[in-house]
Amino acid sequence: MNIAITNGLLLMPPAFRAGLAAWSRSNGTPGSPTWATADNAAIVPADQDFGACLEILKQSSTTSIRFMGETPMIPGVYLRISARVKAVAGALASARIGAFAGDGQRNPVPGLTLTGPTVALQRHGEVVEVSAIVGVGSRSGVDMSWGTRPVYGHFGLDLVGANGGAFRIESIRIEDITSAFVPSLLDWVDVRDFGAVGDGVTNDRAAFVAADNAAGGGSILVPDGNFFISGDLSINSRIRFKGRLVTPASTRIALLQSFDFPTYADAFKDETLGMKKALQALLGYTDHTVLDLRGRRVDLNEPLIMADIAPSLDAFSNRRVIQNGSIQAKPGPAWATGRWTSVATYSPTNPLTLTNVANVAAIEVGSRVIGNGVGREVYVRAKNVSAGTITLSQPLFGGAGTRTYSFERYRYLFDFSGIREISRLNFVNIDFGCDRIASGVLLSPGGEMIQFSGCYFTRPQDRGITSIGRGCQDLLVDNCQFLSNDMDLPAQQRTTVAINVNANDIKIRNNRFVRFAHFLVANGGGHIISGNHWFQGDGSGEGLRFAGLVLTQPNVQTTVSGNYIDNASIEWTNEHSARPNFTGQEFSFGGLTLTGNTFLCSNTVPWFAWLVVKPYGTGHFIQGLNVVGNVFKALFGNVERIDRVDSSIADLNYGAMRNLQFEANTFNGVNTYVANPLMVQFTQNTASNNWTLPVIAGLPFQGWARSVQSVVNETALLNSAGQRVDAAPHVQVEIGTTRRQIRLTWAQPLRGRVCIYARMDRPQ
Repeated sequence: MNIAITNGLLLMPPAFRAGLAAWSRSNGTPGSPTWATADNAAIVPADQDFGACLEILKQSSTTSIRFMGETPMIPGVYLRISARVKAVAGALASARIGAFAGDGQRNPVPGLTLTGPTVALQRHGEVVEVSAIVGVGSRSGVDMSWGTRPVYGHFGLDLVGANGGAFRIESIRIEDITSAFVPSLLDWVDVRDFGAVGDGVTNDRAAFVAADNAAGGGSILVPDGNFFISGDLSINSRIRFKGRLVTPASTRIALLQSFDFPTYADAFKDETLGMKKALQALLGYTDHTVLDLRGRRVDLNEPLIMADIAPSLDAFSNRRVIQNGSIQAKPGPAWATGRWTSVATYSPTNPLTLTNVANVAAIEVGSRVIGNGVGREVYVRAKNVSAGTITLSQPLFGGAGTRTYSFERYRYLFDFSGIREISRLNFVNIDFGCDRIASGVLLSPGGEMIQFSGCYFTRPQDRGITSIGRGCQDLLVDNCQFLSNDMDLPAQQRTTVAINVNANDIKIRNNRFVRFAHFLVANGGGHIISGNHWFQGDGSGEGLRFAGLVLTQPNVQTTVSGNYIDNASIEWTNEHSARPNFTGQEFSFGGLTLTGNTFLCSNTVPWFAWLVVKPYGTGHFIQGLNVVGNVFKALFGNVERIDRVDSSIADLNYGAMRNLQFEANTFNGVNTYVANPLMVQFTQNTASNNWTLPVIAGLPFQGWARSVQSVVNETALLNSAGQRVDAAPHVQVEIGTTRRQIRLTWAQPLRGRVCIYARMDRPQ
């Protein structure tokens, strides 16, 4: 680079022989006295060393010669000012390059170095060269580093020391030597050339902006140093870092052409901080939509708390993607679970609020609520310290009362709880390395369309994906693997939950969940759960098995299809209801479809069942359930049946059942075939008017025999005389103390065999 060529600037001052009117005796500014009127200076026409030159008789302690022309100071340009001097008679002195620095208003810029190195003249007739380098940047070899305030300079020579000597000076030279610092063939610029100091204190933002503007399609180098940036900064050029950026927490750095985690990690020389600043930029309404980790592992020594990273962010709903890498928790105190105990009051009339909460200020938003009358996966969505209240993610089933509750606040790799709403955020091919230190992702209280695709959740300490509000609306989890922290424990000792949701329309597809206490606790409806494999077994013989999938809304409108359900059950409850007793003002259990699933168990207790309904209040019934085309298989010990009602709190109302379809299922290792309608064969060996069938065990949930769909004679009906009789029976249902028997009444005593299709429901 040479600005005399590229910018057409004339840097070289005129020779002395052209006249001395252009040379000042002071600082070189307009109006200062010139050497043309001085009586102690003259032009020597033919010096043997210099040719035509200036001779001065030194009469003052500092004798200055300044070119009165304004030499421009351009960021990125470095100038060398030089002169050759010799003493010809009298007292010897010293020489140095001197300068004046002026700003845009022609005022002197204070606080700058204005002289170069001083060189002593030791012998008469000896030619000595003095020089100095001046430029904007503070770089090695630069004698006068001026920064960006000066826009021009007056340059020349000083003679200092003893007076009375005579000195001759060759013409002063000003040359562009930028190429010595920045080779002209390189397509990058250095932020130091635009005034960056890199001392960790001076705000270098303006220098970065200037370097970005000057890069012209090239790239920017940030050299060694600590470069303090205060105020949001967007860099449109490619950039690489040897030095480190230092910023206030609120300053957003958007590296638009180098927007990936490795660059941010290099920029801040800290992986946790680099990830924070990259996320801050990602959610900063800039034009980049994807944060690529580029296959890197990000080591975190503390949670990524988005409300701290982006303190001004209230909601974000533009599509953003975090992809291709690993997030790894490292041990440290920042991951410790917060725990509190508090007395609070609950009323079903205000179902999502705890009131009169003691020590409410200490309880963190996002804490799980534990206590009598609290269902699974209930969280603190918000709190009001002045009012002493807590807003819950779900109602409590325990009824009104003042109770003691416990609160546990897990620590997550990504914590969005402090932002009101996050929507359309995608995690793609991310390995969440919780490693028994951290939990995975805590969603914001509101939002929709969060997606996890091709991700791994490896041994989360407590939870994989947690929803504390409605931020899980339309949640998509596809092609992921979840590996429990509890894999080595018996099923009954496991506490880790992979996912919970409170809102509607989630899609959980083609994932694998290994040995969690529950893989999914789901409120809401409209869910599609398909193509997954979840299993819960352990190595114990006749081991206990628990719910892999927990549905906590009675009327779920949910499809569970094509899954491999291994040593785990589906549990259907209404535990997230403030009024769990059925009153007729709400829908009871219904809207669930199980089709094409493979259900397996092994080495389990015989009373294990794959489908369990657990009412948390009285009066409930099932009003829509399809269990069609599934395979049920028990290995290493049969199970009694596939379905069960957990009546530990309340039983179902079997007299209100309607619209259950259990058909075309395959049973292996299951003692009781379950279907609705259920085909029952009955043989009456002696002629009788009344044929009473045994208790029917194969109706779903051991329901009552409420209706008969058809009665078909499989043999001829014979009377007491052995004669064939064509007759139709009168059917009575709900016979016996269990109401699971059917009676056929004939007009005359008959014997024979019939096939009955019995149902435990009615259409209305």
